[in-house]
Amino acid sequence: MSWTRVFLSALAACALFGALLVGATGCGSDEAREGDGVKPSPVGKVLEDTDEEGRHYREIEKKDAPKVAIEIQPDADSDGWDVRLTVHDFRFSPAGAGKTAEPGRGHALLRLDGRPLSFLRGPTHHIAGSLVPRGTHQVSVRLHADDDTVWAVDGEPVGSTADITVSDPGPTDTESASAPATSDRGTHK
Repeated sequence: MSWTRVFLSALAACALFGALLVGATGCGSDEAREGDGVKPSPVGKVLEDTDEEGRHYREIEKKDAPKVAIEIQPDADSDGWDVRLTVHDFRFSPAGAGKTAEPGRGHALLRLDGRPLSFLRGPTHHIAGSLVPRGTHQVSVRLHADDDTVWAVDGEPVGSTADITVSDPGPTDTESASAPATSDRGTHK
């Protein structure tokens, strides 16, 4: 028998043994799934309640809950808005992080007027001015676990909201001689 045949036979035996071992230990492992494909986790309790896109809420006690605040400022260098999140008891996970909920870890979902705008893996973001037409708009953020459940306390998502108001552009050169100066950017809460 050639060495390659012996090697292939040994390799096949190892693969078969590995498959048997995985099969024997696979029952009840963390690959088991609840309801709509959310993995069980020792962190909190996955509720049946969902957000607008169908992501389940993950209920945790208030004392263990992360917190987030949102601040929005007009960008002085370009058209748009700078968003800064301040988080407590929360760490942003890097892209490609595992899909398991861990205490105080995950990403944030930024929304503009209720529509998803961006997943954030850090505390800052720039909203292009073209996305925010004239008027008052609501920018909100919610914290998510790495398995994409929404962190929640008392059935309410952990998040924060700010309003921005875009006013008319400033006066043109001919208008400026006859009109008082006004702000051309906006306000925030």
